[in-house]
Amino acid sequence: MGVFKDMLGSGETLFRDHVPLDYDYIPKLVPYREAQQRQISLCIKPLVEGRNGRNLFIHGMPGVGKTVVCKNLLKSLGDEDIEDVVPIYINCWQKNTFFKIVLEICDMMGYKFTHNKKSDELFKIIKDMLNKKSVVFVLDEVDKLDDQDFIYNVLEEIYKKTLIIITNYKEWIVNLDERIKSRLTAEMLEFRPYNKEETYGVLKERLNYAFAPGAWEDDAFRIAAEKAYEQKDIRAGLYLLKEAGNAAEDESSRKITVEHVKKAIAKFEEFSIKKKDDLEDETKFILEIVKKNSGKRIGDIFREYQKEGGKAVYKTFQRKVSKLAEDRFITVKKVVGGAEGTTTIIKHIGSMKKLTEFE
Repeated sequence: MGVFKDMLGSGETLFRDHVPLDYDYIPKLVPYREAQQRQISLCIKPLVEGRNGRNLFIHGMPGVGKTVVCKNLLKSLGDEDIEDVVPIYINCWQKNTFFKIVLEICDMMGYKFTHNKKSDELFKIIKDMLNKKSVVFVLDEVDKLDDQDFIYNVLEEIYKKTLIIITNYKEWIVNLDERIKSRLTAEMLEFRPYNKEETYGVLKERLNYAFAPGAWEDDAFRIAAEKAYEQKDIRAGLYLLKEAGNAAEDESSRKITVEHVKKAIAKFEEFSIKKKDDLEDETKFILEIVKKNSGKRIGDIFREYQKEGGKAVYKTFQRKVSKLAEDRFITVKKVVGGAEGTTTIIKHIGSMKKLTEFE
């Protein structure tokens, strides 16, 4: 019986709850981000008092808590039943045009008669609804917007609002349309990467929520947390915790060991913070073309894109390729000199390779 005592029985599991390991999970408290929560709350507070709010530009690396803190505060508005303040969260990765955003807000506001209506018509409808109250707009991954018209319209036509803009790229605001920049007058808030102690703390808290007591060996958790700290991305740590747990369960092990974490790290090159299914159709189509022509020059891949029926002009194609590179679906490498002169080589990848370099 000694062989079987360390094996999970039928119906047993190492997981208590998978949800705390999801990237979109919103904890009741966001540890180590109290100062940032306070600044965001102060920008929203005037709305609760019936005055106009303050706008905020949030920037920082991926996986440092920007989204989860903002979602947590929007949830608090709902939980505290503050009826006169409407919370609106838009992921600009998924809703990247004026029309898609206003359609999403119509859905949030319960307005169903959107068929055959243009963007301007829909915006007027939601404007009339929202101007009866106050609004907190959170535009997450704002750098993914195809245009800035929605931002301009909010600043011009919504009376009492707080506009919170989130991006990984501080320099995005430098290239903002001048007519918007002059109206935005946003405060700046940087989310710095978690330090080593904070990374351990955040992941330990999620581990305690997600797994049965005693499921993890200390050394196994230490390695997973160290790798997440190297990556400066809490989401990488959540991925490793989940995949190590799955690896242990596949072996019916009662303990998650260093070997299970090694397996999770080896699998990491399949990991992408963004899911391919979240891409808009044209970007997804370009990704497939890159996948079939990985390692070729960007000009050659553009020609293949055109052969396959792609309609975008080269400048638009380049911009979408850049976004795919930013979000870790592909790599872009400039090669200087040679017979072709300066060119760009595009390769399809699952994700960054750094985490696979496990010793």
